[in-house]
Amino acid sequence: MRLGVTGGIGSGKTSVCRVFNVLGIPVFSADVAAREIMENDTSIIRRINSIAGKNLYRKGFLNRVELAALIFNDSDLLKKVNSLIHPLVFETFKKWEMGQNSPYVIMEAAILFESGASKMMNKIVTVVAPLEERLERVVRRNMISRESVMDRIRNQIDDEARIKLSDFVISNSENDMIIPVILGIHGEIIAEIKRGA
Repeated sequence: MRLGVTGGIGSGKTSVCRVFNVLGIPVFSADVAAREIMENDTSIIRRINSIAGKNLYRKGFLNRVELAALIFNDSDLLKKVNSLIHPLVFETFKKWEMGQNSPYVIMEAAILFESGASKMMNKIVTVVAPLEERLERVVRRNMISRESVMDRIRNQIDDEARIKLSDFVISNSENDMIIPVILGIHGEIIAEIKRGA
């Protein structure tokens, strides 16, 4: 059983996944996998530079800020980079999944629907939080401007669309209690796996 966990930037997907992890459920982060591929795969490095039209690895590692500035303002470039990276992330996920020994696994991905990864999942959780809180979290965490965060938000589908496509929703505002909700989802998935066994 595969559970996809998604939500807009700054919604708190990672906090939610930490709780699932404490329950013994392994979590695959699509963002981390994508980052590793973009940093270490020499053919990908060449192709990213070719798409960008310049060397984004001048200091020996990917200048993520420069890449973000390029792709989040040009939907064609964003599509090209995504179509390069997503298939490799999916392959990495499948290999990782083979090594897990748990009732179900989680793929955490900001763009679960946009990337097509949602088609690989049996169930999907969307994490939501008020826009203002999300902006504050990301500005504080990534030390980037509100405008840069808004560029990224504009390139993701909105919460309403995500919720329609999801089996569960976790509200992760400052005053929300996420643990009971996660325990409920976990219990439901375990029960479903047992029914199917």
